[in-house]
Amino acid sequence: MTRRLTAAVLAAPLEPDADEARELLLDELAKLEYAQAQPTWFDLLTQSIVEWFAGLRFGGTGGLPIGVLIVGAVLIALAVIAALLIYGLPRWRRRSTVLADLFGESDARTARELRRDAAAAAARDDWRTAIADRYRAIARSLDERTLVALLPGTTAHAVARQAAREFPDAAAELEAAADLFDGVRYLDHEGDRAGYERVRVLDDRLVRSSPLLERPTVPSELVEAPR
Repeated sequence: MTRRLTAAVLAAPLEPDADEARELLLDELAKLEYAQAQPTWFDLLTQSIVEWFAGLRFGGTGGLPIGVLIVGAVLIALAVIAALLIYGLPRWRRRSTVLADLFGESDARTARELRRDAAAAAARDDWRTAIADRYRAIARSLDERTLVALLPGTTAHAVARQAAREFPDAAAELEAAADLFDGVRYLDHEGDRAGYERVRVLDDRLVRSSPLLERPTVPSELVEAPR
């Protein structure tokens, strides 16, 4: 914003008169980005309440009774909660956009969408894309089931290790699928139908399987003693 204002000033005549300078400044400040940057009434109200709390002084002379301050604080807190429920968080919070990070890339596709795209790529013999998207589908599906955590910087092998704790029987296949993903994504491997089918079968297997912590346990007293 400051750069735009500076550029506008530099583009103006070297010695504008007072009226021309005022018109140039008003034209620049009237642009959409300046209007969008202005705080809303809710932003100003939130800031005023925070400053009021910061300025409270208990005890001493000349101040309000503590009981009045407590009642006032409770009423303001209730008003803030009601405003948050109606209007949401202040705009500075709403402006922040969190992009879904998947192996260092911005990818907001769901597991179902990734499986669809992988199948479409396989149909046209694009094995690189098919293998990569099918492994992404595995990672996204496990994240949707809250079995792994997809954080910025999480690698394919990190996902495989996390998933192996929930599906220990599939640990070897998870590592192999991660190798296939790294091969087509970073090592310029072409990939093939066999590699894609291996990742696809693993994905289908994980979808049908229950993680280790969710598997029901049989009470020991119900297990028959060996005869």
